[in-house]
Amino acid sequence: MASKKRDLLEVLTLELEFLRGGGYRKSSSWRPPFLFEDSPTCLNFDQPGLKRPCSECVLMQLVPAEFRDKQIACRYIPLNEQHETVQSLYQCGTPEELETAVIEWLMNTIHKLELERAEGRSDLDGPTPETGIGEA
Repeated sequence: MASKKRDLLEVLTLELEFLRGGGYRKSSSWRPPFLFEDSPTCLNFDQPGLKRPCSECVLMQLVPAEFRDKQIACRYIPLNEQHETVQSLYQCGTPEELETAVIEWLMNTIHKLELERAEGRSDLDGPTPETGIGEA
């Protein structure tokens, strides 16, 4: 998908399918897989040697401004009203808690985007804590 602009709804839907299909559990890597980074969602997935900047990623619009300069910015997307992120759950949660939080966030965000599209709204004004996407 490097040559065309990626659609946020499509990317999130594919990530949800990947997660539910056990995509992260199928890894044969020497280390545990990282959410978003080790899935087709990532611009650099299966691209050894080619590293595109996170600033080109469709998920950046979900990352709060104060975290966009982080090396792996998608880890800082707010997943819920408690402002948990992939990063905070790596530090203080279990793999099961992380997976559950991300699945719930994906379902909520996909639902919100679908509603916005159905109503003819598609602009993002900034992330909201419960979904990570903007209110129109």
